[in-house]
Amino acid sequence: MLQGKKILLGISGSIAAYKSILLVRLLVKAGAEVKVVMTPAAKDFVTPLTLSTLSKNPVITELFSEAAWSNHVMLGRWADVMVIAPLSCNTLAKMAQGICDNMLQATYLSATCPVVVVPAMDEDMWKHPSTQANLQKLQSYGNHIIPVEKGELASGLHGDGRMAEPENIVQFLQQKFFTIGKLAGKKVLVTAGPTYEAIDPVRFIGNRSSGKMGVAIAEELAARGASVHLVLGPTHIDELSTGITVHHVQTANQMYEACIAVFADADVAVMAAAVADYTPLHTEEQKIKKTSEAFSLELTRTKDILKSLGQQKKDDQLLVGFALETTNEKEYALQKLKTKNADMIVLNSLNDAGAGFGYDTNKITIFDKNGEQAVYERKPKTEVAKDIVDRIVNLLYA
Repeated sequence: MLQGKKILLGISGSIAAYKSILLVRLLVKAGAEVKVVMTPAAKDFVTPLTLSTLSKNPVITELFSEAAWSNHVMLGRWADVMVIAPLSCNTLAKMAQGICDNMLQATYLSATCPVVVVPAMDEDMWKHPSTQANLQKLQSYGNHIIPVEKGELASGLHGDGRMAEPENIVQFLQQKFFTIGKLAGKKVLVTAGPTYEAIDPVRFIGNRSSGKMGVAIAEELAARGASVHLVLGPTHIDELSTGITVHHVQTANQMYEACIAVFADADVAVMAAAVADYTPLHTEEQKIKKTSEAFSLELTRTKDILKSLGQQKKDDQLLVGFALETTNEKEYALQKLKTKNADMIVLNSLNDAGAGFGYDTNKITIFDKNGEQAVYERKPKTEVAKDIVDRIVNLLYA
């Protein structure tokens, strides 16, 4: 997919720069034309000779040389995408503030192509508020961020901060910029996470949904070219691909309102959120005090989002629901498929090990309106998302 693509690789001063050698090799092997620009500090970790040999292009390191002076403008116009890997904490701060004191910074500030950054630093540096603020600023400029990975760090610690593996970077570039999928031009609504139904200012009714499955589906849809609107309940997930429009909500009613607003002109809707079935009839304005041994709470039904969308669904829209069951799984899933007027139901069973809330894996069965059933083995939720999106594409173009 990278055949003939022009990739500009920026390398900053980080021990993770050794991975840039493999990254160049993989990009060239995939058919890309690669040019490299380095900060002076990066030369302490990897040599320009190694990179120029692998890329088959001269490596530019100095800003104030006669040969390189005009290149900072031309390189950013030449490239289809600029990748800065590794992105050190120091270079991140300079990019966020627009400082231009080396060739890499000058090239970045002149680039008219998309820019992808791949951070690498120790865990404490990664989690520092200034680093996170700089990342948010960089993302607000329209840059794409490949999150750090967890593992052994140069300091000897184990945690967040490792630069993404070269294979993952190549895959990101292929999917994000050079894949023209069947979902290009399609608008997709996805829901994810739980809802919190307030009892009083302190307490709420909720569930254990992490939102991981719905977010993985949103990411996969976006990778295949769809314009994704993600209605996201309260979760700890805060790093999403650029291009996904996120609507943050807390309650079932807020999720309902957001879905109704987006669904009207959506091509596909995937209802993966674990929406509360009931909400308190009255929410107390002050914290309820412990005054008796027993306490009764009156609940009322929340709006059925999947059913409401099923009632509004047009012939050219595709509606996907989820069913999390503990007994009579198939029976309830098929019943839901029919009564909600859905086109596809994804069944999870809490009886399956490693499936359901909180896990990074899932095991699903898919039922569709054509009477077809597909059973999948347990696998990472990112892979499950691919299976689900494959079925969506098949139904969409059946």
